[in-house]
Amino acid sequence: MVRIRVLVVDDHRIFAESLAAALAAEPDVDVSAAGSGPAALRCLERAAAEGRRFDVLLVDADLGGNVPGVRPAVPVHDNNEEGLVDGISLVAGVRSGQPGVRIVVLAEKDDPRRAALALQAGASGWVAKDCSLSRLLTVIRGVLRDETHLPPALLTGVLRELTAARKHRTESEQLVESLTPREREVLRCMVAGLGRKAVAERLFLSPHTVRTHMQNVLGKLGVHSTLAAVALARRAGVGPVDLAGDVVERGGQLA
Repeated sequence: MVRIRVLVVDDHRIFAESLAAALAAEPDVDVSAAGSGPAALRCLERAAAEGRRFDVLLVDADLGGNVPGVRPAVPVHDNNEEGLVDGISLVAGVRSGQPGVRIVVLAEKDDPRRAALALQAGASGWVAKDCSLSRLLTVIRGVLRDETHLPPALLTGVLRELTAARKHRTESEQLVESLTPREREVLRCMVAGLGRKAVAERLFLSPHTVRTHMQNVLGKLGVHSTLAAVALARRAGVGPVDLAGDVVERGGQLA
């Protein structure tokens, strides 16, 4: 019998233990539980190192009590239990590090926007926490067949959110394409969090020239702050400049 290895990630201990116990009663399911994002990451790393990777993660949408922003952040590995990693951010981090793992998000209530964010982050399903065990098992087995599972009532709203996200991405891409090659370099430095002096040193430009480029970038993108420019760049798929091996200035301090 092929066994399914499931990891339940929820910071409500009673719920996590109850769900794990219910799943463990199935003859083809092995289940473990983690009470936080960092704990889940360590559990995944340990299992991978031992050659017994998990097949499916069941992740609490409200893990850590955070409601994620427009774009989920990829979590860092943190040995501090107090370091909170919200559910959707955990999805993004796990899919980036272990793409073979299928992820189902467990939610207290239906939320088309957050369900769309979860799918964009790499989740394969969104399931209500009060669904039946048989329904949850159907979803678990379904995502292992590369199926995507959403409650029917959420489908229209999620499609609307995904369509809007694609529209925003297309508009953002068009704005980024209006930049000169040098301005795109400056934008990538901004995405990496570099200050004006660090950008000048990296690109061998004067701070005054960098200031002019940054102003031009903001103007062409139609935004009024570096933060807004970075958000738009990320929507357009613009990544940060590679800082590997660099000593750079971040907010006036060396990193």
